[in-house]
Amino acid sequence: MARVISRLHGGLGNQLFQYAAGRAVALRTGAELLLDTRQFTKTSPFQYDLGHFSIEARVASEAELPPAKNRPVAYAWWRMFGRSPRFVREQQLGYNERIATIGPDCYLHGYFQSQRYFADIAPTLWSDLAFKDAISGDNARMAERIGSAPSVSMHIRRGDYVTNAKAQATHGAPELGYYERALQEIRARSGQDPVVYLFSNDPDWVRANMKLEAELVPVAINDGSTAHEDLRLMSLCDHNIIANSTFSWWGAWLNPSHGKIVVAPAQWFASPKLSNPDITPPGWIRL
Repeated sequence: MARVISRLHGGLGNQLFQYAAGRAVALRTGAELLLDTRQFTKTSPFQYDLGHFSIEARVASEAELPPAKNRPVAYAWWRMFGRSPRFVREQQLGYNERIATIGPDCYLHGYFQSQRYFADIAPTLWSDLAFKDAISGDNARMAERIGSAPSVSMHIRRGDYVTNAKAQATHGAPELGYYERALQEIRARSGQDPVVYLFSNDPDWVRANMKLEAELVPVAINDGSTAHEDLRLMSLCDHNIIANSTFSWWGAWLNPSHGKIVVAPAQWFASPKLSNPDITPPGWIRL
């Protein structure tokens, strides 16, 4: 059977984009989607996270994958002359039109951070990205609270965005005024005064510094190994205020509400050299 291989790397948000782009190519070409998870080693800062979802793909065996960089000669030969699978690299951060016309038997390497890669299969992806396990425990109780009154998720990503010099120079973190303006926008557009559910990888900093005229509920239930549960809780909120983060991007995208209001930072990258004009779907508000 023809195949499409998606190279997975980065955290959950990145993996979801890489899966979604690969799934769209596989469906269009009638191919099987395989996932290259070799980046997730014992020393990797990230883990393979797509197993929490009902995805239509399988993790490829070593024999099904092209050579890795730890075999430099074979890897160089494949990159230069290999035809099976063909190496297809993302050319820029915005939407790459050629991805819509490539055939099967390809190896996708990139971030693919645009809904344009998979907008035409959105109903299929919503089914694929259903959570395998029922919500339970503290997360179930938080979900019930979220559903009890108008709600908005607010994602404040810190961690490497402020502690790692390279990540800070590339991404940076939105200033607090962004969150104030975003909440005002949602209040004005919805006519509601929603409860604000705060999601962050630095909850102590958020408790100390996030001062908004609103009912604030810090969500500090999960850790890195259960990050998908935070994603699920974000998707259950009526509206979403995201950071310049693919993680909260997917929390908003998976929100099934037709009346949702999603606010995203106008400046996605701190580095002026980087730009993705296709990062947010039509209808999302950039502030």
